[in-house]
Amino acid sequence: MKLDRALGLLREVPDFPLPGVVFRDLTPVLADPDALRAVVDALQDKIHPDTQVVAAIESRGFLLGAALGYGWHYGVVPLRKPGKLPAVAHRVTYDLEYGTATLELPAEAVVPGQHVVVVDDVLATGGTAAAACELVERAGGVVTGVSVVLEIPGLGGRERLVGREVNALLSV
Repeated sequence: MKLDRALGLLREVPDFPLPGVVFRDLTPVLADPDALRAVVDALQDKIHPDTQVVAAIESRGFLLGAALGYGWHYGVVPLRKPGKLPAVAHRVTYDLEYGTATLELPAEAVVPGQHVVVVDDVLATGGTAAAACELVERAGGVVTGVSVVLEIPGLGGRERLVGREVNALLSV
């Protein structure tokens, strides 16, 4: 399957999670095995060759990160919402397009010097990706890049990640 067809399966859901927000839903892509393979392969093509670990952002980033980890022999570290981890190394609270959120890094999941790519489905305001990078770096990891399926450039996410390699398969 071609990447264009796979990305054409993305669904827009208006007024979710709040009125005025257009949610970009990756579920139809994830549900189609050929589309999922096309997207994961395209993400892998953009990942820095020194990468050892995928930091996968809750929750759709988990699915992409696990596929990348299995397919290309990376470790996978889940970046979770509060209260989901039994042992937390670091916590970061950040602003979203429609509120605030917190991410946590599991204890002893990233070791100093490890090369880590941050993976998620969408880059919007950049708060989540920036928080993920901060968590990895607090643990001593080296962020090799941020890889997403979809970027919404009008929300300024890339500006919050200045100096970092940011790869998006699609911009809308």
